[in-house]
Amino acid sequence: MANDIAPLTALADPTRRAVFELVAERPRSVAEITRALPVTQSAVSQHLKVLREVQLVRATPKGASNIYHVDPDGLARLRAELDRFWSKTLAAYKAAVEQPPEEER
Repeated sequence: MANDIAPLTALADPTRRAVFELVAERPRSVAEITRALPVTQSAVSQHLKVLREVQLVRATPKGASNIYHVDPDGLARLRAELDRFWSKTLAAYKAAVEQPPEEER
């Protein structure tokens, strides 16, 4: 991945997350995304570049512009990463809850 940015890190930016959510609703052009957000077209393009680098979106050429879609493979990798995180977190929580209180030891 370019810049070694993780998908979760990329989505931490609120504007970038809003861009991703718009594309997740339906495929859109940069112009459509720009009209939906209070940022410049240049800013939208930069956010899309980061989302492409972490493979959360991909572009399909259409005429003189690109239409951005969610990348299902990148989204599946993000989902797997989240599943691993929650599995570890829930296992640690279960172990902590099942330990007797210190006064009982």
